[in-house]
Amino acid sequence: MGTIETLAQKLAVDTLKIQDAIDEERLYVEVGQVLGAASQSLEEAFLTEVRVRLAERKARDFLSQKIADLQAEAEARQHGGDA
Repeated sequence: MGTIETLAQKLAVDTLKIQDAIDEERLYVEVGQVLGAASQSLEEAFLTEVRVRLAERKARDFLSQKIADLQAEAEARQHGGDA
């Protein structure tokens, strides 16, 4: 992994941690703007890292909800059969 990718990865992880801590959904956009003024290459790599991580979060949330829904359905069927 090159310098830009390494820096972008670390910055994305740190930005998302702070973004979560302060509940500011678009902090990464502001950080990207700061980066863009200094290095478009680092900005692009950073935004890619952030988007990939946010997409992964959404997918995991979807899967967690799917499992919860299936468990609720199974419990409803189980309790419905007991009555």
